[in-house]
Amino acid sequence: MINKIGQVMLYVNNQDESRDFWIEKLGFEVISDETNGPMRFIEVAPKGAATSIVLHNKEFVAKMNPEMNLGTPSLMYFTEDLDQLYQDLTSKNVTVGEIVELPFGRVFNFADTENNYFAVMEKR
Repeated sequence: MINKIGQVMLYVNNQDESRDFWIEKLGFEVISDETNGPMRFIEVAPKGAATSIVLHNKEFVAKMNPEMNLGTPSLMYFTEDLDQLYQDLTSKNVTVGEIVELPFGRVFNFADTENNYFAVMEKR
């Protein structure tokens, strides 16, 4: 039986640039950076998180498996201080959307360096 999400695969055009975004802008840490033959895997996550993001080379994966959906997963992150995170990302020149009030919490989206959009929520 499945009991948690372990990793989310994110297919990117530039693994180094994407890694730097998650580390420098979001404060994630590199869990591993490994190469196996022609494939490179970079795993990043917030410190102590149970789920991580694995950055894969989109072009290489597309060649190996042409039928695979390489679109950006729709990820929702949680935070305890949405306003502080919003200010922090804005000060780091990260593209952010407006803060939206929803019945279950406040949310905004942000984009990485490849214009992949993600959301973050402060739950009520």
